[in-house]
Amino acid sequence: MKHFYTSKSLLKFSFLFLFVLSVFSLSTSCKEDDEEEFTDHLVQFQVKGLKGGAPAGTEKVVIKTIVTQVGTSQDTKFDPVQPGVLSWQSEEFFVNSSQAQLNLDANAILPNSDSELSVTILVDGEVAVTKKVVGSGNKNVSVDFSFLEL
Repeated sequence: MKHFYTSKSLLKFSFLFLFVLSVFSLSTSCKEDDEEEFTDHLVQFQVKGLKGGAPAGTEKVVIKTIVTQVGTSQDTKFDPVQPGVLSWQSEEFFVNSSQAQLNLDANAILPNSDSELSVTILVDGEVAVTKKVVGSGNKNVSVDFSFLEL
């Protein structure tokens, strides 16, 4: 009779142990992460030209084309500024980091061998990436930025 009582207690203890173990494993496996996977960022594109050369020269930097791309949405601007205007910038806008990729390309005709064309992507008010080319003639410059690298 005593043997029957001990095995019955052992069986109850086993079930209780399994129940507590399963509740614990279920509660730890269903923990939610406190961090959001994607966040919004303030983005702005900038294109700048620098004429260089002698100040008396009449030739001007001519920004011909600007291509911006956010994720898969592309926008192309032909002759975005008046000839001789040396810079262009987009309005600031919010981009969710789920978009992953930002691209900025520019094409300009530069008059002198020391003329410059630079493109910059600003993220949250800070320069994320910038690149420039120097020379005369038809010049292209391109940069990209990925939120996956943050």
